[in-house]
Amino acid sequence: QVQLVESGGGLVQPGKSLTLSCEVSGLTLDWHAVGWFRQAPGKEREGVACIGISDGDKYYADSVKGRFTISGDNASNTVVLQMNSLTAEDTAVYYCATGPASPYVLLNLWVTPDYWGQGTQVTVSS
Repeated sequence: QVQLVESGGGLVQPGKSLTLSCEVSGLTLDWHAVGWFRQAPGKEREGVACIGISDGDKYYADSVKGRFTISGDNASNTVVLQMNSLTAEDTAVYYCATGPASPYVLLNLWVTPDYWGQGTQVTVSS
């Protein structure tokens, strides 16, 4: 059984940082990409950052470049999203997902990921 379990969400003040983790089990991630996506109320789900597990290629949405960093640990099948300089516009439910695609394709949701996590709420507010 494939599971993606996110952790690390919460309430944070503007300008602060937060780290999200996604642990993948039941799946060998070779030739897969793992990505973080978010959905704010009334908005469509959008890609935030994706990483290719085999080659380590990383891609980011323009809105988070320079502030967010995605990294992967093959040994533990965990992908981490470090989020710095958070703003209210970053408030959303964050999901991790994976699929057998390049990270750029997955980031743009040109293919539907095979598996999604349950999501974790990130709220940026003073």
